[in-house]
Amino acid sequence: MLRVTAEEGSDAWRLTSYGFVHDTEHALVAPLPDGSAMEVEFEIPFEEQFDQAGLFVRVDEARWVKAGIEYADGALQLGAVVTDGMSDWSLAPVPDWRGRRITVRVSRDGTALTIRAGAAGEPLRLVRVIPFDAELDAAAGPFVCAPSRAGLTVPFTGWRRGDADADLH
Repeated sequence: MLRVTAEEGSDAWRLTSYGFVHDTEHALVAPLPDGSAMEVEFEIPFEEQFDQAGLFVRVDEARWVKAGIEYADGALQLGAVVTDGMSDWSLAPVPDWRGRRITVRVSRDGTALTIRAGAAGEPLRLVRVIPFDAELDAAAGPFVCAPSRAGLTVPFTGWRRGDADADLH
């Protein structure tokens, strides 16, 4: 088990809407070559605004993806941020995932990253398909951020690498 405690104010964001750049996420990454997949498994002790954990894919400081669970506006959310110069953000509420082990998976195949996630006992669901140049060097692994508090500790119970997924759905 890997336990990660985030520093207060840690986050990953670039410009859009808020105007600031945060490149202070806690991420432990390993190479993610074309034709491979990586997944992380973790528990969610979230209770403060913007507590987050999941899977981080990094090319450089201006190109990266984070996907996972975030506590936003009083609710547990499944989300993704794709950054290519500027960040975007998508969220969907997952209140029934509270207290369950979560898996987030990225599959890199050709010109796309495919993100899937799910709670223990359920199949992984498609979160996002992201255009991604097959020539880019990328690395991926678990991440944690705590933009608004100190003391967030996330237990990661799995970190696996394998072959890219054969099917999109």
